Amino acid sequence: MRLLSIIFLCAALSGCLSIPQNVAPVDGFELNKYLGKWYEIARLDHSFERGLDNVTAEYFLRDDGGVRVINKGFSTTENKWKEAEGKAYFVSDPQQGFLKVSFFGPFYGAYIVFELDKEDYQYTFVTSYDKSYLWLLARTPVVSEELRDRFMQRAAELGFATDKLIFPKQD
Repeated sequence: MRLLSIIFLCAALSGCLSIPQNVAPVDGFELNKYLGKWYEIARLDHSFERGLDNVTAEYFLRDDGGVRVINKGFSTTENKWKEAEGKAYFVSDPQQGFLKVSFFGPFYGAYIVFELDKEDYQYTFVTSYDKSYLWLLARTPVVSEELRDRFMQRAAELGFATDKLIFPKQD
C-alpha cells in the first residue's frame, strides 16, 4: 500500500510538469534576455491572483543557476499589495522555454513559454501543465491591439478558453 501511495504521488507531481496537447515550448530561449520585469496583460482566473491588478512578475538569476521569481499585484478590495516569491529551474534544455516553478516548497508546476518575441523579448505567451493556465506578459504595462488580437487568436487555436480571459488594470 505504501508503494502504491508513493507511485500515485510521483505520478501526480509529474503531471504538474507535463505540457498541454498542441502546445510546444519555444526553442532558442535565452534566460538572460528573459530576466527582469514583466507586466501581466491578460490571464485566466485562478485563486492566487483573483482580484489583483497592477500584476507584475520579476525574474532574477539565482546563485545556483535557477531563477528567483517575484510575483506582485495590488488587491483593491484589501487596499494592499500582495507578493509571492518562488524559484524556477529548467526542466531539461536551458535553450527551451520549459521551466518548473515552485512557490510552495518541494512542489513544482510547469512554466511553458510557447510564444516569445525572440528578437527583443518584449512579450511572451505562457501556460502551465494544463490549459486552465494562460498569461500574456509584456515589458510595458500596455500593448498594441494587434498583439492582444494575436494572443487571443493563437490561444483560441490551441484550445484555451479565451472567453474567460481577464485583462487586469495596469496604472
